[in-house]
Amino acid sequence: MGVRIGTGLSTVPDPRIAALEAASAAAVELNGAVCELAVVFVSGNLLSAPEAVLAAVHEILAPDGLIGCGAGGVIGHGREIEGGSAVSVWAASLGDGTATTFHATVEELEEGTGALTGMADLVGADGAILLADPVTFPTDAVLRFLTESSPMLPLIGGLASGRTLDDESVLFFGEEVVRDGAVGIRLDGVEVLPMVSQGAAPIGPELTITAGEGHVIGELAGKPALQKLRETIEELPPEDLRLVQGGLLVGIVVDSNKPDYLQGDFLVRGLVGADPETGQVAVAADVHPGQVVRLHARDAESADHDLREALSIRMTALGGRTPAGALVFACNGRGRSMFGRADHDAEAIADALAGAPAAGFFAAGEIGPVGGGYFLHSFTATVAVFA
Repeated sequence: MGVRIGTGLSTVPDPRIAALEAASAAAVELNGAVCELAVVFVSGNLLSAPEAVLAAVHEILAPDGLIGCGAGGVIGHGREIEGGSAVSVWAASLGDGTATTFHATVEELEEGTGALTGMADLVGADGAILLADPVTFPTDAVLRFLTESSPMLPLIGGLASGRTLDDESVLFFGEEVVRDGAVGIRLDGVEVLPMVSQGAAPIGPELTITAGEGHVIGELAGKPALQKLRETIEELPPEDLRLVQGGLLVGIVVDSNKPDYLQGDFLVRGLVGADPETGQVAVAADVHPGQVVRLHARDAESADHDLREALSIRMTALGGRTPAGALVFACNGRGRSMFGRADHDAEAIADALAGAPAAGFFAAGEIGPVGGGYFLHSFTATVAVFA
């Protein structure tokens, strides 16, 4: 038997009853299969009793492994609960595959650096999920380390976005509620297709960095970077110029070993500064000479198109097979604030994946691969599609 996935969602105000309801719905969709892995997301006032939520999920599903986190909003059953209280449960029977859960923390050293402990060895894994506390876990540094040690691993996840009334983080690990670090899953023998939809449209021509170091671009196409960006914007057609009014972004090609660059090949980052005297501009990513960049702009229409296109590519990769389900990590800046209505991403994913069960949460940062590296994103929808 292959992978089977079930999901459940509840907005009942009582933590235990909500968790029982969501876990029971997931159990029904598993249709008698043993739950080997559960992922739980909890938002709102239900975070006041995380232990009760956790106990109820174990009571119904008795999973071999479990992780989860507090959320600013949850996703499940084609719905997005952005405000209020809710529990979303994702449960899986992995067939011939296996899942190994872990809790990773960073111990401070006298020199001001940190030692990573508890992180499972991910080399050779078929996939991994990572849920990190944004305060106590150096996600960017860990992702750089994983890029060097475990390239091409399908790694997907997000930063916990919900906290208790006492401003404490909530992470779930097995039968424990933990308050720091990150929780994750190593997957073996499971086919996972990662997807990062950055929700931004490329505009203007591709430009090559001819001088740059660190976060600073000195020259583009042999001209001071700021001058070249101004020239590029002035030459944009009216429809693209309209998009720029909502905010200008830069897409940076991470993997240059391609004859052509498609929308998903760019790591999209914001412009964070410019110096009119030197003509330099600063971006929120490391750059170097020879890299190709292209201006990007973000709006609801481009975000919708990018998400549907990325999902279509994953369905094509499945070769006609129906996906077992998906885990979804959407930026907490999407939802109503981006699309003007609720449920956009949840509905698009349900449509594209032929109704396969999906669950997730609105994250404070999304983890996903671009160009062979792992990055922390914003305003994206990152999805792990399970074959």
